[in-house]
Amino acid sequence: MDQEIINDYKQRASFAGDETAKYAKLAETYSLYRLGVFAFFILSVCLAIYTDTIFIIVLALIVVVICFSWLVKKQGHFEVLKNYWLDIKKVNENEYGSMQTFSNVYDNGSAFINDKHFYLSDLDIFGNNSLYQMINRAATPPGMVKLAKWLYGPADKETIRLRQEAIAEIAGKNDWKLDFQAHLLFCLKQQKEQIKNMLAYLKLPLQFEDSKWIKSYLIIAPWMFPVLFIISFFYLPAGYFLPILAMANYRIVSARGEIVKKTDLIAGRIGKTLDHFFSAFKSIEEEEWKSVYLNQLYAKLKNERGGGLSGNIKHVSALINKLNYRLNLLVGFVLNMIFLWDLRQVIAIEEWKKSNNQNFEAAFDAIAEYEALVSLASLHINYPDWCFPEIAGGPAYTLAAKGLAHPLISRAKRIENDYELDSAFNIDIITGSNMAGKSTFLRTAGINTVLALCGAPVCAYYMKVSVMTILSYMRIKDSLNESTSTFKAELDRLQMLLKAVESDQKIFFLIDEMLRGTNSVDKYLGSKAVIERLISKKAVGMVATHDLQIAELEKKYPVYIRNFYFDIQVVNGEMLFDYKMKHGECKTFNASLLLKQIGIDVEAE
Repeated sequence: MDQEIINDYKQRASFAGDETAKYAKLAETYSLYRLGVFAFFILSVCLAIYTDTIFIIVLALIVVVICFSWLVKKQGHFEVLKNYWLDIKKVNENEYGSMQTFSNVYDNGSAFINDKHFYLSDLDIFGNNSLYQMINRAATPPGMVKLAKWLYGPADKETIRLRQEAIAEIAGKNDWKLDFQAHLLFCLKQQKEQIKNMLAYLKLPLQFEDSKWIKSYLIIAPWMFPVLFIISFFYLPAGYFLPILAMANYRIVSARGEIVKKTDLIAGRIGKTLDHFFSAFKSIEEEEWKSVYLNQLYAKLKNERGGGLSGNIKHVSALINKLNYRLNLLVGFVLNMIFLWDLRQVIAIEEWKKSNNQNFEAAFDAIAEYEALVSLASLHINYPDWCFPEIAGGPAYTLAAKGLAHPLISRAKRIENDYELDSAFNIDIITGSNMAGKSTFLRTAGINTVLALCGAPVCAYYMKVSVMTILSYMRIKDSLNESTSTFKAELDRLQMLLKAVESDQKIFFLIDEMLRGTNSVDKYLGSKAVIERLISKKAVGMVATHDLQIAELEKKYPVYIRNFYFDIQVVNGEMLFDYKMKHGECKTFNASLLLKQIGIDVEAE
């Protein structure tokens, strides 16, 4: 199954590569045509000088502007298509790269790491080789933040159900999903504040004092030049007023150059950005959505008249791109002489900003949420054998799964386990040898629960889980900066756990080798006291330990405590691990064998 999906991505990437090459060649061809237009203009100037006829230059300017604008538009169109197909190629390569090596061109979420959080560090949620690195397909900073927040804690039962429905729908539209990703891939190279700055600019009006008469003059200015040109055919001296009019128009524009530069400084940078977002908005608007969640998001993309917001964005994007014509000195010079081009676009942009007061923040928040859903849909597409968990209700705890495995371990290496906690209050003691799989199983249960409670599919054939918050006690580290010893760090974590189980939150704890920073006697007595305190609070979770005395608590609390273990088989001095969890206490340990492998013999007493 995996290879079929990988091959599909590879075929898509290959096709996209061919399309990229095709449009790159067309863009280069039209670039050469533009050189031909300039050559035509130079010849026209030479002819005008030779014949002493100013009309040739005027006519040539008009032809050059028209032809050049058309060629620029065509070349720009091919450049857009080239870049689009290149991005399609990249997103498909990223998908099969993710499946094969867990690589990802998207952000790994290191910025969201928080060692004081209940479970983020212990369960590898953010950072290198993390869950976030595996699933993230959000290119915009708001999209990354949205996805991170979903992984920070559980959603409510109804939200999880709605997200599951939305994710399943997106997973059934893989062509759309890849297209949507391609439109936003450019954000990976943008400044993090790009969207924030863009939204601020769209809200900020720009005023200049003499805008009223300028607006009136802009209406008649484009007609003055052609009318005067036509009159000059019948009355030759009128032609001498053409350069005077041109210079006057250019002077009007240049006198307000600071206003134009101010607009261009901000708006000029976001023209292409808006083009990309237009495509992303349009992609959503043109798709038919059936799930409640996606339709609610789509509603945020409608303007005040009920139409798609993409049209509004396309309009202002076109105005900004027209303003960018000024970057070509010759074309900008001609356009300003005839049409007062720069002022015309600046005023048009400002008029657009005044008449479009939609809540663009809500629209871009919807885009971010689509990105988060697309990220989780990637799991459903790439791993169709993963299941959507059933969300249990009721006051008791449920965490039941069949074929549960760790999503960050490759299919070839990961081991599946079954686990059953069905509407109950239990603490499960898990004993076993070193490297037998205790810690991995705790992380497997934890990371899949985090996935389940944000609405994602999980790495299991079946799963049923309560809405609850994971609290882990695994990688306890000292801190030189905070002058914290390992034991003090453990006490702080225990305090966090005990405080959490006394709150209104539904906590499911995962403890791996409690109080390892002290002697064996205090370790046992302290661990026993903590577990009994947790039982008194009706707390629920798992405790992995090497201390078999802890397993004896099952005799004292037979209803509350359950024992499980991971064992090994020793054959001819070789340790064989099956990484399968079984009921009962572990009887086989391997520390002496592991020490022997590094040259240390342990004598029995």
